[in-house]
Amino acid sequence: MKQWLFKNWAYRLLSLFFAILLFMYVGSTQSNTTNNRSGGSTNSTSLTSDRTQTFSVPLSLTVNSNKYFVTGYPEKVKVHLTGPSALVTTTANTQNFKAYADLSKLGVGEHTVRIQQDGLNNDLRYRFEPATIKVDIQPRETVTYPLTVQYSKRNIASGYQAGQANADVKNVKITGASDQINRIKSVVAQLNVPQNAKSSISSQAIIEALDSKQNTVNVVITPATADVTLPITPGNSKELPIKLEPKGVTDDNESFTLTSATKRVRVFGTKAELSKLSSVKVEVDTSDVKKTSTKRVVLDAKLNNVKGFDPEKITVKITRNN
Repeated sequence: MKQWLFKNWAYRLLSLFFAILLFMYVGSTQSNTTNNRSGGSTNSTSLTSDRTQTFSVPLSLTVNSNKYFVTGYPEKVKVHLTGPSALVTTTANTQNFKAYADLSKLGVGEHTVRIQQDGLNNDLRYRFEPATIKVDIQPRETVTYPLTVQYSKRNIASGYQAGQANADVKNVKITGASDQINRIKSVVAQLNVPQNAKSSISSQAIIEALDSKQNTVNVVITPATADVTLPITPGNSKELPIKLEPKGVTDDNESFTLTSATKRVRVFGTKAELSKLSSVKVEVDTSDVKKTSTKRVVLDAKLNNVKGFDPEKITVKITRNN
């Protein structure tokens, strides 16, 4: 009997021990499950959290472009997008929406217009910068103007001459607001001529419309550029001896000997100018020479009434005689 009671209590204690172990295991499993669920919720939140991104987009106009010409508006505007992170990133990358200003119900004159959008997802919030723009609407006009070539003649090398500049475009079409077109005084192809140019130039030149003060007029020019050729050739020339003369002598008793290794130079000018010249006059400043000196002297085209020389400078040795 005692042995039976002992076995019965032993089974009860053993059952209680296993029950406690099972309870602890179940509690631990539920805790881990709760933690896992909590972690998953955090990850999900991070994927759907809001963010803001700012970028620039082109601005388009809704306007009757056959009737009106619009100025004053920016080509691009900034947009500040706020919404789900993934959606904001996708929209910024694809820019699959339009920013525009509706001018369809406006007439001639200056107006302040609100910028609108078309195509943004409803889950996104947006703000344009600037929110409004100022535009000037004028009647559209198209005219034709003759084209002339403009360049700096001062950049042609001394002794060389430029011929007639030729452009592959004779007339251009100009479109713009009527008040701007009325300002136009000339339409020119601006040819860039490098300094001291000695050879012909063939280059593409930008076409500009200019007013009476040589300011650029805000119009659309078609075509926008022209291919221009400018022939540059040596002018009429001949070789002549140089004639050295002292300059700055204040005392009749002073005398100087002037010598140069250069005896002759090439002179450029018109046929009439060259026909009158038998030698090249070279004035040498001797006012500061006490005994002997060597100077680089620039040949004076105005003094000799010609276009230029080659070389343009010569070396002169000056010796005081008394």
